[in-house]
Amino acid sequence: MDELSLLRDADTRAGRYLASVTTRRVFPDPAALADLAMFDEPLPDEGTPAGEVLDRLDRYGSPATVTTNGPHYFGFVVGAALPAASAAERLMVSWDQCASSFDNSPVAATLERIAGNWILEALDLPRESAVGFGTSATACGLACLAAARRVLLARAGWDFDADGLIGAPEIRVIVSATAHITLRKALRVLGFGLNRLIIAPVDDHGRIDPAQLPALDDRTILCLQAGEVNTGESDPFLDIIPRARTAGAWVHVDGAFGLWARASRTASAMVDGVELADSWTTDGHKWLNTPYDGAMAICRDREALAAAMNSDAAYSTASADAQKNLTLEFSRRARGVPVWAALRSLGRQGVEAMIDRHRRQARRLADLLAAAGITVLNRVPLNQVLIRLSSDAETLALQKAAAATGKAWFGTTLWQGKPALRLSVSSWRTRDEDIDAVAALIAGCLKVAA
Repeated sequence: MDELSLLRDADTRAGRYLASVTTRRVFPDPAALADLAMFDEPLPDEGTPAGEVLDRLDRYGSPATVTTNGPHYFGFVVGAALPAASAAERLMVSWDQCASSFDNSPVAATLERIAGNWILEALDLPRESAVGFGTSATACGLACLAAARRVLLARAGWDFDADGLIGAPEIRVIVSATAHITLRKALRVLGFGLNRLIIAPVDDHGRIDPAQLPALDDRTILCLQAGEVNTGESDPFLDIIPRARTAGAWVHVDGAFGLWARASRTASAMVDGVELADSWTTDGHKWLNTPYDGAMAICRDREALAAAMNSDAAYSTASADAQKNLTLEFSRRARGVPVWAALRSLGRQGVEAMIDRHRRQARRLADLLAAAGITVLNRVPLNQVLIRLSSDAETLALQKAAAATGKAWFGTTLWQGKPALRLSVSSWRTRDEDIDAVAALIAGCLKVAA
């Protein structure tokens, strides 16, 4: 099979898969999971024709996928890939660009520059900010936090690039008691030490309590949240960030999905003041519904991020705003291209409409579940619905019973020390009928869970 025929075959198989996302099981059945053993083999001595490789991947791989690209997945905050973003991803793979700089890929550099500007417009963040497209909120958070530490040390008279951390003034880090694990991971990788993090107490909704905010100074990185992972609540930025700025602290906001509230006129009030921070991270694959591997590191001080992430070499120099100088990777794919395509296809109004629709659907889901006698634990300000039954055992049994049907999937979590179930509404494919269907499914599973 020649290359073009192989690609047409792949497109046919991909189209067949996409046509099934509204009807296929959301989580694979035991037979599909068992068939994954077909991949477990020694490295072949001889090569296999490409067509057979693709067939094997489709035959045993496609049935074992989780249908996150469909309307019935309510697990993690994962939006289905928008058609324009998915198509752009396919074309981008064929381009096979090393999107490190303009010299390596003029089209990638241009589109990612424009996509970065559009992100700042959509989220109404300071237009002078740098936007780096990284693999994940973890990697992008690491870049922002590295820039933060470098700046604070420079203000204290310490040259981090030349002298490293041995003997350096200590930089304190304050995080929320409900900080996401990816933020903690980035801090751990940077060497801050989990036991040395200063924990800010939170209220009943998972937001930092300003009255109990630890002391701030000019050697402090304060990490806030837009969209707590269970409740969807955001820290009270207007009550906190001005205090941090007065103290000279650096404020970083983990806004993997909650930052997108800025794109909605009806939701933006809950994140008022977030624009006052120094850096932000957000994901494309969550509420913008782009394919995976497309997050954003946003830094008000362009030079600070570019200096911290610079990777110019004698054989490869580029402008300060080249993506290789804003993110961790030197060799990288053009992650911003699907973001550009998503924003170009939706426009400002389309992004807002999607955010508003998901918020309305989450509220409807919460009301339907409450009417069925299920305890809704959060106020449902965004797209998260947090529920619990009367006992831990019943709560966990409900998730298993619903997942076993194959008609929907949502996961378990811990909230205030007890098991709970979290349903996230974030797929552009999810219709109002799908919300009614999952509510009815959960209500029907109550007897099994009891």
